[in-house]
Amino acid sequence: MQELLRVMRTIDDRIVHELNTTIPTASFVGKVDPGQTCKELYDSLMDAHTNRERIIKNCISQTSAVVKTLKEEREKAQEDAALLKQLRKEQTKLKLMQSELNVEEVVNDRSWKVLS
Repeated sequence: MQELLRVMRTIDDRIVHELNTTIPTASFVGKVDPGQTCKELYDSLMDAHTNRERIIKNCISQTSAVVKTLKEEREKAQEDAALLKQLRKEQTKLKLMQSELNVEEVVNDRSWKVLS
């Protein structure tokens, strides 16, 4: 999942470059509509942010369900070490995904500040 997010954050990582290539120089002003080009960049950024947030929240939801199920199973079989190990692994994964939401907020804020 982290690799997927890294790839999906490319537009944010390259926002300054995107702006520099989107806004035409004086010699190209008549050939390119800067308003339309900026709108397209804005729309791409909005789509990227929305999609990443949706993916992260979906993963959190699915992992939360797995953790809940494992906790219920753990209550029934408290002596099962393998079950405890799997529960801890899923809980760690859940915490990682929740921290990704915080990272996403920082990345989004940074991009919007550059775009503003």
